[in-house]
Amino acid sequence: MDNAKERIKIIVTNRKARHLYHILDTYEAGLVLVGTEVKSLREGKVNISDSYAVIKKREAYLIGLHISPYSKGNIENHDPTRRRKLLLRKREITKLFSKTQERGLTLIPLKLYFKGPYVKVELGLVKGKQLFDRREDIKKREADREARRAKKYRQY
Repeated sequence: MDNAKERIKIIVTNRKARHLYHILDTYEAGLVLVGTEVKSLREGKVNISDSYAVIKKREAYLIGLHISPYSKGNIENHDPTRRRKLLLRKREITKLFSKTQERGLTLIPLKLYFKGPYVKVELGLVKGKQLFDRREDIKKREADREARRAKKYRQY
């Protein structure tokens, strides 16, 4: 494959997602955008934290993704919070639709990035964490950090 198509440049990641949710599976989807949205994404003016994906009428949409209007745009600038269509295969859409009908599962964007000239979104099929799960993760992370620190100083 051509190197230009494989070049990936991350625009934004959803850092809260790994803290608030158990990520069960990930999917890569294309995003239908207008010209000024792409220019605004190249400037990095996007908020991904409160967005989620839904499937309606056998089509997937990303809701709540805020792409700020392009700074050098004119009156033809885009609506910052419009619904954006996701480009997925039919079998992926039907699979995701059946999974999101289960209790407690939802689709959220984890990462937004350029893959060559195209804007892609990494969707995560997630289940929300309870407060005690979050505390457990923090304790585990702290224990791992302490173990690495102890191992590092033991080597000297």
